[in-house]
Amino acid sequence: MKIVGVTSCIAGLAHTPMAAKSLEKEGGRLGHQIKIEQQGAMGIMNKITKEEVAAADFVIIAADRSIEEEERFAGKTIIRVKIGQCVSHAADVITKCVAAVEARRNT
Repeated sequence: MKIVGVTSCIAGLAHTPMAAKSLEKEGGRLGHQIKIEQQGAMGIMNKITKEEVAAADFVIIAADRSIEEEERFAGKTIIRVKIGQCVSHAADVITKCVAAVEARRNT
């Protein structure tokens, strides 16, 4: 699947990049195309393009706060998760998200 997402913790210093790297690493390992944008103390890094949003099967938002520019994901399936889960259990998070999206498609 093609997945895009945003990570953002309250401070935006540690968990934000850790979760992004973990999601991208595990998503790739599981055979998905995944791009994660980081929103934090350094601003927006690795920004997701309109084309990437359009091509995505779903959006993961791993954040402990509201994110910037969420409206660009309108019309997409958005799955919200706690950022801490993505730091230590990214493969499980992605697997559960993919299963949820597939289940929606089959109903």
